[in-house]
Amino acid sequence: MDGTEDLFLHQPATARRPLLGLTVLVVEDSRFASEAIRLLCLRSGARIRRADSLSHAERHLRIYRPCVMIVDVGLPDGSGLKLINDMSSAVPRIDVILGTSGDDTMASQVMANGADGFLAKPVLSLSAFQDAILSHLPQDRQPPGPRLLSDEEVQPDMIAFHDDLSHVAQVLDGGQELASIDYVTQFLGGVARSVSDPDLGNAVDELALRRTNGEPLKPQIALLAALVQARLASAEFM
Repeated sequence: MDGTEDLFLHQPATARRPLLGLTVLVVEDSRFASEAIRLLCLRSGARIRRADSLSHAERHLRIYRPCVMIVDVGLPDGSGLKLINDMSSAVPRIDVILGTSGDDTMASQVMANGADGFLAKPVLSLSAFQDAILSHLPQDRQPPGPRLLSDEEVQPDMIAFHDDLSHVAQVLDGGQELASIDYVTQFLGGVARSVSDPDLGNAVDELALRRTNGEPLKPQIALLAALVQARLASAEFM
């Protein structure tokens, strides 16, 4: 840790920037979701670090200990639930551990694995983001006096959405193994919800349903791939 970071970590929180002095590690493979959390941290005064996989998160955690960890349930190299479980029982424990997913039904599993809370995607509300962290911090880490509440919602750049679509296109081009399909449905489902794209979300849900029912997947995969390519080619998402 250099002198600049050490100075940052010892700055007291304020009513306007209630997370000042905190470092947040976000373990998230979606660029759009990561950008939203980056903006929320920026507005709140927190410093952010990002890992896009379990292996990258483990590398980060070998070097430093964040104050807050936000873990996506579905990651390219495994389930974020394992990381949540491991870190919730670690000593010393990270002050606040939150799980996040575009699937609200994952909340119970996140909590069962030891998380302090669950953030349903999209995570865009400034006050909700701050509350999710502050409600689990010890009293000596709370900002002094009443906090200034805000109804602000962050708006990530759509370039991040384009990056997520490019990532999905590469996964679909790489083959149609069932593990890849499961990853695509959880990843793209959260992204579609975050950007309020019902057509894309419905296509993802239909693919997941066919997977569950053991129905043929190729026609729905082709439809989903076409939707992804159409959005990649659209100026609206550039």
